[in-house]
Amino acid sequence: MERLKLVLQYFQSNSESISNGICIVLALVSVKLYTSFDFNCPCLPQYNKLYSLGVMTVPPIIFFFLGVLVNRHTGVMMDEWMRPVGNRSKNPAVVKYLFSAMLQRALLAPMVWILVTLLDGKIFICAFSVSVDPGLFSGVPNNTGLDVIRIMAKVPCKEDVIFQNSSFRKAVSRYVRCYSQAVGWSILLFLIILGAMGRLIKPCFEDHAAFLQTRYWSNYLDVEQKLFDETCVLHARDFARKCVVQFFEDMTEDSILHLPHPSFISNVSERWEEEEERLHGVTRQEQMDQLLNKWYYGKPELDVTRIAHRPRPCVTWQDPGGRTLYSDV
Repeated sequence: MERLKLVLQYFQSNSESISNGICIVLALVSVKLYTSFDFNCPCLPQYNKLYSLGVMTVPPIIFFFLGVLVNRHTGVMMDEWMRPVGNRSKNPAVVKYLFSAMLQRALLAPMVWILVTLLDGKIFICAFSVSVDPGLFSGVPNNTGLDVIRIMAKVPCKEDVIFQNSSFRKAVSRYVRCYSQAVGWSILLFLIILGAMGRLIKPCFEDHAAFLQTRYWSNYLDVEQKLFDETCVLHARDFARKCVVQFFEDMTEDSILHLPHPSFISNVSERWEEEEERLHGVTRQEQMDQLLNKWYYGKPELDVTRIAHRPRPCVTWQDPGGRTLYSDV
């Protein structure tokens, strides 16, 4: 249970971890979907390969676009690529990094589906049983009146009557399945070697400092977008509260009610002052529209020196003669 909590905390820690978790879930869904999928080969020469290739390629395409859709890097990348320059220059390296991260995660579930289908072998048998030379095997059913191509197309259908009491179908299926598994293991080995070589060789040809900068600013864009959305939600909540309260106050006549002060109501003025601060002087719809328009077309430059060097008020106590008694400087 503790390990499960640690895993959940990891996947909830940041957007990158959440994206990794979603991609892993999609990969597990692809495996579960394939195991529960009832694959029935048409066993017809003109449809076997078409149906098999469709089953092998269409679901990976669907999983790929699902991975692109649910990946947060996609939205951040498109916002950074399409936004006007404004007060902030664009960094192509950041867009490239976000695209690479999005593509790697989106390809996980499709690759899992393709590898599972190849290692299982049923789809490969349906697609390429016609291409096998029947002369390599003994026991070809030659008393059925069918040509060789139709007989080979019926190999995936083990319940067909022409293969009763015959080991021909099992021999052909085993032969094609070996090829399918060989292709699957070869692709898996190639991907592992490619990933390992990328990890080993990439640092030799890449400036690590530039990579750290790119990763930092890609994370910054993600965090900035989330903070902006959260701030907009808080601002909209306070703006809506002000509008609703103002509406109901306008509907009532001026009157004075003398009521005892409830003990559970405190710091009412402080709460309203806090809401005024969060509104930042925005009192009309046009002002808010201009503010959002300014954020989109002129993103603020990445410089916080004005906040870092904000003057701090200092208090000095003096006696009636003007002499300094105490100062907090």
